Amino acid sequence: MANKNKGKEVSKEAYAYTPGLKLKLATVVSKTRRLPLSGEVYTKLGDEVNFSSVVARTQISGNPEIVKVSMELGVEAEDLLLYMNKKVGDKVAKDEVIANYSALFGLIKKRVTSPIEGTIESISEETGQVIVRGPPLPVEVNAYIPGKVVEVVPREGVVIETNAAFIQGIFGIGGENHGKIKMAVKSPEENLTAEHISPEDKGTVLIGGSLVALEALRKGVEVGVSSIIAGGIRHKDIRELMGEEIGVAITGQEEVGLTLIITEGFGDMRMSQRTFDLLKRFEGYMACVNGATQIRAGVIRPEIIIPHEEHIEETSEDELIAGMIPGTPVRIIRLPYFGAIGTVMSLPVELQQIETRSKVRVLQVELEDGRVVTVPRANVEIIEE
Repeated sequence: MANKNKGKEVSKEAYAYTPGLKLKLATVVSKTRRLPLSGEVYTKLGDEVNFSSVVARTQISGNPEIVKVSMELGVEAEDLLLYMNKKVGDKVAKDEVIANYSALFGLIKKRVTSPIEGTIESISEETGQVIVRGPPLPVEVNAYIPGKVVEVVPREGVVIETNAAFIQGIFGIGGENHGKIKMAVKSPEENLTAEHISPEDKGTVLIGGSLVALEALRKGVEVGVSSIIAGGIRHKDIRELMGEEIGVAITGQEEVGLTLIITEGFGDMRMSQRTFDLLKRFEGYMACVNGATQIRAGVIRPEIIIPHEEHIEETSEDELIAGMIPGTPVRIIRLPYFGAIGTVMSLPVELQQIETRSKVRVLQVELEDGRVVTVPRANVEIIEE
C-alpha cells in the first residue's frame, strides 16, 4: 500500500508518529475553564464571553493561624477550656480576646487575642493550642479566551470555543495574560534588546526575533509589557530574572511581572520564519498567552491564541494523523541541532547506529540553511501547520 505526499510515493513502513508543536493559521480552539472545587457557574450554554468574563466562582477555606493559648497563659493544656472565652464555631475579630487568666485576686492578669479575623476551628486540650481559620477566600475563573460557551459542567465550569490562530512554544514562564500583538523587531534574526522597548509598549504582547536579552525582560517588566515572545533565551538569564533555578515540574505560576514564551529553545535561536510571519500577520490583534510548560508526562506547552474571524482554509491534517512523511515540517529538540527547523527528506526503515552505539530508527532532515542531517526520530517534533 502506498500513500502520496507532494507527488512522492511513501511506503507504509516509512511512517512515524511524533507529537508536535502546533502552528495554526486558523483552527477551533477549545478551553475548559474549571473551578478547583464545586461552586457556582455564571454562564449558560451559548453565551458569548470575553477575555475577562467571570464564568464561575467558589470559595476556599481561609488560612489557619495556630495560637499557643496555654503557653501564653501559663496554664496546663488539659485545663485550657476553663480559660477560653470562645468555643469551636464562634466568630472572632482581629485582636479580640479569646482566652484570659486571672490570679491573686486579679493582681495577675493574662489574656490571649486572635491574630486574625475568622472562626475558632479547634481547641486542643492535648496541645493547648487553638486554631483560628481565616475568612473564606473567593476564587474566580475567567474565560481567558473570547468565544462561545459550548458546554456547561454544573457547579464546576464551562467549555469555551473560539476561532483563532494558534501557536505553541517550546518553553515559557508566567501564567495567563493577554494584550495586543506588537512587532518589536523587523526580522526573525534580530535580537530583542532593552532599546526595542518603550513606555508605549505597556500592556502589549511584544514579539522579538532571536535572543531576548535579560535587560529587555527587565525593561518589559518596568514598563508593564504583558508578554514577550522570542526565539531563544539564555538559561542563566531566566535564573537571574526569577532569582532561582527553574523548577523540574510545571511552570506558569512564576510571578516575574510578565509572561515569557520561547518558541525555539535555549541560546541564540532564530525564530522560525513561519512563526514570525504568522505573528506579524496578526499585529494589532488581541492575543491570549500562557507560559505554563510541562515537559514530562502529560506534556503542556506554552501557547499563543489569537482570536479572529477571518475564514482561512486550514491545512489538511491527514499528514499529521498518519505521522511523519517526506515533506513534514519538524523541529529538532535535542543537541547537536537543538531548535533547528527543517523538513523530513526520508525515513529509512533500517535501524542505524548512533554515537551512543545504540541502534535506533532515524530520519533525514533538510534544515532551513540547506544542510541535510540524520537524527533519531525521537529527537524531532512535528510542526503542525
